Amino acid sequence: MTTVTVNDRGKEMAIKVYDLCGADDRRFSPFCWRIRMALAHKGLDAEFEATHFTEKDKIAFADSKTVPVIVDGETAMNESWDIADYLEKTYPEKPSLFGGDAGRAVTGFINAWTNSTLHPALIKCVLADIYDRLDPMDLDYFRESREKRFGKTIEEMRDGQAAALEKCDQALTPLRTILKSEDWIAGDAPAFADYLIFAAFQWCRIMSPAEIVKADDPIYEWRERMLDLYDGLGRSFEAAR
Repeated sequence: MTTVTVNDRGKEMAIKVYDLCGADDRRFSPFCWRIRMALAHKGLDAEFEATHFTEKDKIAFADSKTVPVIVDGETAMNESWDIADYLEKTYPEKPSLFGGDAGRAVTGFINAWTNSTLHPALIKCVLADIYDRLDPMDLDYFRESREKRFGKTIEEMRDGQAAALEKCDQALTPLRTILKSEDWIAGDAPAFADYLIFAAFQWCRIMSPAEIVKADDPIYEWRERMLDLYDGLGRSFEAAR
């Protein structure tokens, strides 16, 4: 986490979020979606600043190379988990994202599972589709960085999509098991544990037409409920076709 004092920059408005953007204003970062949902949960207004992969100069003031970056008053910080923790501590009078210390600990486990298991399974299903929906200014950067990371070309990842989807379906078994008996991952109502996982599916929904989960899957039903939250906030962003 990086936290800095921004002085006059932070006085432009109460909260500002630098938000990853693709072609046609597609706001697709799962990490940014975590914060978008957290802010809605807290009932906090924010301005979301479109930021492309190669516009790192926009967030250099926060000593960060990745989004989300949030600016609240004189505080600027990055890392989605730390931002959620900051929002919880700074706005305790607003609905809780964690539901107390025990809930925060469980949510921390969900955060770790999402980062270590869910994201790696999903990215292999949708990476080529993401490439197809990026702004031209980011294509070279994305190709070079992702091909280096995965040791495969974008085209090879596209050819392997069917196999990746099958493998991903297996990785979703723990989530599917929970949602067979529970409406929400966090318990009686949605909270940050739900937003962590929903953000990953929203990432795919906005950038890929791939069928990650089928309509008869309890994960699909849960995702539909998530899309309807906060006056249909998630649904207001168009799905990829």
